[in-house]
Amino acid sequence: MRGWNVAVLGAGRAGPLQLAPVYRALRKAFEDGKHEPGAADFYYGEMEMRRHADDIPRSERGLLTAYWALSGYGLRASRALAWLGAAMLVTIVLLMAFGLAQDTPKQTVTGTVPAGGGKVTFEIDKDDPQNPTGDRFTGKRFEKALNVTLNSVVFRASGQDLTTAGTYIEMTARLSEPILLGLAVLAVRNRVKR
Repeated sequence: MRGWNVAVLGAGRAGPLQLAPVYRALRKAFEDGKHEPGAADFYYGEMEMRRHADDIPRSERGLLTAYWALSGYGLRASRALAWLGAAMLVTIVLLMAFGLAQDTPKQTVTGTVPAGGGKVTFEIDKDDPQNPTGDRFTGKRFEKALNVTLNSVVFRASGQDLTTAGTYIEMTARLSEPILLGLAVLAVRNRVKR
């Protein structure tokens, strides 16, 4: 149509900073009207405007960008599940390569028995887990790595003997993977709520 591209005299440019409150008000109106799908669309728009606004600190922009990338602001379950699957796959590969001990360290007991009888003291010692020297990518090691990874998703310790690197890999997985699972559950909940 003629005149659509003509700038109106005195009209300012509306950017993300000005549009975020508009999206917020529209989202609130849709929520009050019990129209969840529309409210979710405006929530996505509001978050996008906040992320692209010039006045927010770098740390908040970083958090919003991570929230968008990992789960589409809690609205994209497939994105969160894909990240969870990728994180679990990386954890399994790292555990198979560096984290699982070659063998279960054996416990040794040493002690002294006094000649005339009496109190016996024992010292139980266990060798440090050693990295494997042979083939690291076997079915048995995959099964152990999968067990450790699945336990880490639900905040449980696996009970496996891990190397020092394996311990750090498991700690990282126990921190990050439940967060990704939570984002996926949040996204599914938001989908079902619609």
